Amino acid sequence: MSKPIYESLLSQRALKMKGSVIRELLKLTQKPEIISFAGGLPNPLAFPVEKIHHIINDLIKDRPQIMMQYGSTEGVPELREEIAKRLKNKWNMDGDADNILITVGSQQGLDLLGRVFIGHDSTIIMEAPTYLGALNAFNVYDPNIVSIPLDDSGLMVDRLEEYLASMQKHSIQLKFIYTVPTFHNPAGVCMNLPKRKKLIDLSHEYDFIIVEDDPYGELRYHGDPLPTLASMDKEGRVIYLGTFSKTLVPGFRVAWTFGPKPIIDKMGIAKQAIDLCTPPFTQHIAKEYLKRGYIDKHLNNIIDLYGRKQRIMAKAMDEKMPKEYIRWPVPEGGMFLWATLHENINTSDMFHDAITENVAYVIGSAFHADGSGTNCMRLNFTHADDDKIVEGVGRLSGVVEKWGKEMVDKAPTTTEKEVITGI
Repeated sequence: MSKPIYESLLSQRALKMKGSVIRELLKLTQKPEIISFAGGLPNPLAFPVEKIHHIINDLIKDRPQIMMQYGSTEGVPELREEIAKRLKNKWNMDGDADNILITVGSQQGLDLLGRVFIGHDSTIIMEAPTYLGALNAFNVYDPNIVSIPLDDSGLMVDRLEEYLASMQKHSIQLKFIYTVPTFHNPAGVCMNLPKRKKLIDLSHEYDFIIVEDDPYGELRYHGDPLPTLASMDKEGRVIYLGTFSKTLVPGFRVAWTFGPKPIIDKMGIAKQAIDLCTPPFTQHIAKEYLKRGYIDKHLNNIIDLYGRKQRIMAKAMDEKMPKEYIRWPVPEGGMFLWATLHENINTSDMFHDAITENVAYVIGSAFHADGSGTNCMRLNFTHADDDKIVEGVGRLSGVVEKWGKEMVDKAPTTTEKEVITGI
């Protein structure tokens, strides 16, 4: 028998699926000599190994039948209650366990939102740049993605308002807007308070949902805290995604979606068809970590560690980078620094030279729905050792200077271009 022609058997949805650009690039960064600023990896030094060890021992001794058994799709009730209490105490977000769905990482929450909200050609709005994982999750459901740019204070809500007015005029229904307002991935910026207020007001005026993705909100190194969009929302228009991946252990894959109960219920039904439940084993560990009051001291340790690394990278960038070819805002928190190079420099092309110099980053075009951002790159500062951050920035600055001299300083003048093209 002949082998089946698999491509002819696949669904249209499967045919449109593409591998992550970041995952493919990361394959090139596995050599031990490469200093990688590419992955969004928490630092293993931040993992509270000893306390987790004690918790696991206690749970296996006292409650093995519970933590090793199947659980409810919605999640371990005690964990949902602990998260609800923390959201109230930390961010003044009103809700209880019924407003929370535990997911296998925030990535599953994004996929569930796509399943629940997006149909073929549904219109959603995303930032430009935006989180690549969200872009991949939503693209599976074939939406029409409208990109609204960022500036150094977050989403450009004036541009958003213009587009919303145009949508209303043409009777286009917006399903939701997806935003990472606090320490943006990849841009590192923080949406200021006036923009947050304006975004909430626009959601009321134009009747749409806001998906607030907040993996980094508690990782602030300087500046004053800002309220979550969910805490400012009084009409049930914000769906909030949180996770323990950046504040506890990424390998737990324990995250949550907080929102209006009707939406949480629909997402729960969708989740039943995917995995039945998030592993109770890691949920119970996370629950105990919160219940025993460990989280705030642990967060202080992470903030000290990552804040130091952020300052080291910012100082190295300031001292070493050729500023005539590159600019970057210094983030107040999170895990990433976003650099914009001269428009003549393509970071996808430059990437291979960076690998040759044993340093890696993520190309900017991966974070844009339309493939723009070709002169940008994302740098992670949380994972590399302190001395490697300085050394890596030095290597990268040499690559940027080389490309700046070749692509900017030696670029043909207007007159030369006219001669070359025969115009």
